[in-house]
Amino acid sequence: MSLPTVAALAPVGVTERPDLLADPVRSALADWPHSGRVGVVEIDPGLADTAAMSEAYAVPMNLSANCVVVMGRRGGEERIAACVVLADMRADVNDVVRRLLEVRKASFLSMERAIDEAGMEYGGITPVGLPTHWRLLVAPEVLAASVVVIGSGVRRSKLVLPGALVAELPRAEVVERLAFV
Repeated sequence: MSLPTVAALAPVGVTERPDLLADPVRSALADWPHSGRVGVVEIDPGLADTAAMSEAYAVPMNLSANCVVVMGRRGGEERIAACVVLADMRADVNDVVRRLLEVRKASFLSMERAIDEAGMEYGGITPVGLPTHWRLLVAPEVLAASVVVIGSGVRRSKLVLPGALVAELPRAEVVERLAFV
């Protein structure tokens, strides 16, 4: 099975370069039946942020997806969700995500907590291999993309996969109107 490619990125199979994956990502991909359709590509870690990576490697923003982590509290209970949206869109944290989490206020999880709990580097957080107590909310626009570039858990690489596969990740919930321009 051939790996998807996009722009100047030529990925290799994730099993060929496990050194380019954060531990939770490597572990999740080892058990995922679709991992053979996922590629990994090494990038300059200084270009890991979406806009810089997209410009440097000629990846259109609508083929790059971001994973943002949001949290809220209700009755003393923390509720956390990772939201996957295309890079040219924003997650509707104040309405859609807040209502899904059933909280009065939703805000971005602090960088320190996100990297600590996910076991991933800031700028590399990905929907692959997230903590099991986090919800995974996916915008349908991600699934409609023929291929998407997402984090690999580390800043020095990216995963490349068909957009539709994001819905096949464990606990993925496709949420209409999750993202807006």
